[in-house]
Amino acid sequence: MVSIGKKVPNFSVAATGDRTLSLKDFSGHHLVLYFYPKDNTPGCTLEGRDFRDSHAKFVHAGANILG
Repeated sequence: MVSIGKKVPNFSVAATGDRTLSLKDFSGHHLVLYFYPKDNTPGCTLEGRDFRDSHAKFVHAGANILG
């Protein structure tokens, strides 16, 4: 587990569109990472919708969102 204020080690994950994203791709930018325990459940759907609905606010604040 990473503590607040500590750097997160670089990692890479598969993304939509046959892409791979790395944490280093967002170096120097604000990044919001969100996780949920299981796909296709009411909880993950609500969380995803909340981020979608607030997307413009995050962009205005200069943040990227990955979930």
